[in-house]
Amino acid sequence: MSPAAPGAAAEQLLAPYEAILAHAELELELAGAGRLDGLSRLTERWASLTENLPDVPPAAARPLLESAQLIHERTRIELMRMRESILADVAATSRGRRAAGGYAGQLARRPRLDRSA
Repeated sequence: MSPAAPGAAAEQLLAPYEAILAHAELELELAGAGRLDGLSRLTERWASLTENLPDVPPAAARPLLESAQLIHERTRIELMRMRESILADVAATSRGRRAAGGYAGQLARRPRLDRSA
């Protein structure tokens, strides 16, 4: 049995961090498309990606982790935008209901004209 080539060892060492970066990219893609259902399903995947990582990552993983962190921040911003949009829609719906209720109340109080005469 021959020892693994140094390049193969480095690839194997960085594979979990590359998977984390790919996961972060997928989260951003789903958030950008408004697919919250898909995002919620990724929670278990995240746990499996991170459960066996060493406490201190190898130095070679730093660029991958920094990229994943930046993408994660973009995802957080995308989710904040989505939240604000939903809250604005809820507020607009509430205003519309109040206005409709006001008109309905006006119609109920309006005197009726007796046309039987």
